[in-house]
Amino acid sequence: CEKEPSSYMWVYILLGNMLRGIGETPITPLGISYLDDFAKEEDIPVYVGCLHTTAMMGPMFGFLLGSLCAKLYVDIGFVDLGSITITPQDSRWVGAWWLGFLIGGVANFLAALPFCFLPKSLTKPEETKNEQTSYCLLDATRKMLPPSKNKPRKCQLMYSFLSDFYTSLKTVLSNRMYFTFLCCSLLQFSSFIGFITYKPKYMEQQYGQSTSKSNFLIGVTSLPPVGLGIFLGGLIMKKYKMGIVKATKFAFTMSFLAYAFSLLHFFVGCENNVVAGITVSYE
Repeated sequence: CEKEPSSYMWVYILLGNMLRGIGETPITPLGISYLDDFAKEEDIPVYVGCLHTTAMMGPMFGFLLGSLCAKLYVDIGFVDLGSITITPQDSRWVGAWWLGFLIGGVANFLAALPFCFLPKSLTKPEETKNEQTSYCLLDATRKMLPPSKNKPRKCQLMYSFLSDFYTSLKTVLSNRMYFTFLCCSLLQFSSFIGFITYKPKYMEQQYGQSTSKSNFLIGVTSLPPVGLGIFLGGLIMKKYKMGIVKATKFAFTMSFLAYAFSLLHFFVGCENNVVAGITVSYE
């Protein structure tokens, strides 16, 4: 072609994912702190398990929705489907990938509405109330003090910020318990993301499955056991009232067993395809 067509639709997808990330911030990181502040100590593991289990159900339904959308032609609603001569098994087939964004966006909007009815504040334990009163008194005392005449310069503020940030980072990374958990989480997420990212394409190319069927199989077989395991882990922690050390030993044991079971994949395989000149002779 003399001039290749260009599209800026990726900008809308970029902005949409950015807004989604902003909206997820109060739920994922701050949601755990919210539960930790307002829930009973013995119920926190169950609530956190329910939160992460629900978070795992989302990708499962996402894969199932992707399987359904992959069966639909990309230009559905704009072309006569009777004139389409290819099937989803054809390598030239392109599914209606954009339909999942519309359905997911509407579902996110509806799921966000109940949060508008949450109370502005909840009843805190007495200890927390006392701490809050102390902070309020300290803040009021600071407000009563006369403002300083010499305002700090921007370079001084930047140096103070970097110094405090370095001190905080050093304190966090010197915590052996947190640092070990951080490394463990990085290894788990790295392997899990690679598993989710490449397994559908691997199933398509190695086993001749369609995109729709690959997404369906992964959504049904891979994610529900993970969500069930998270929920059961929360129940076990509540039942045996595990502290930090016991929870760490429990997590290490389960992770090691999961690694040992994953090694069994080396013993699972299929026969090689018959390829003339490679696996069999030309004769």
